Amino acid sequence: MNRTGVTTWAGAALAWCVVLLAAAPAGAAAAEKRPAKPSAQKIEKLACVLGTEDSHARIAVEVLNGRVNRFAYYSKWKPRTCSMEVSRGDAYSRWADHGSTTAVLLMEEMGLFWIDHGHGRYHFTFSDIDRMRYCGMGGKINGYLTIRRANPKCELDGLMENGQVEE
Repeated sequence: MNRTGVTTWAGAALAWCVVLLAAAPAGAAAAEKRPAKPSAQKIEKLACVLGTEDSHARIAVEVLNGRVNRFAYYSKWKPRTCSMEVSRGDAYSRWADHGSTTAVLLMEEMGLFWIDHGHGRYHFTFSDIDRMRYCGMGGKINGYLTIRRANPKCELDGLMENGQVEE
């Protein structure tokens, strides 16, 4: 109380703080300062190729915690080449996970990838990928590519077939 017999708000607040601090567990302040441990991330890198020196397709895939995080596809039909790299969070694609499938939409209507995740297997479906943007020639890329853990050979269907290249 002050000289007039009225308790000041500042004095009452200070008293409450003292009571609360005394009642708080001793380790609470220390626990707040400890940084949280980041969760361990499992990164796996896979690669495969199929074909000859003059005509082949290959893919390199980075898998983060069981999901494709980025991939780079390259094909060669001598003298033509085709190359693309797509990553989660880049400015050129949008990724959405739906159970064991990931949809990758390329921006500016450049096509779509479906990636099916299986046990040690990643199956890529190329759907109307703009060949001009990635290969410098007209047409669309459609077909399938499967990469398996511990197998250096890709499985292809439709990607390297005649008739996919427009002259």
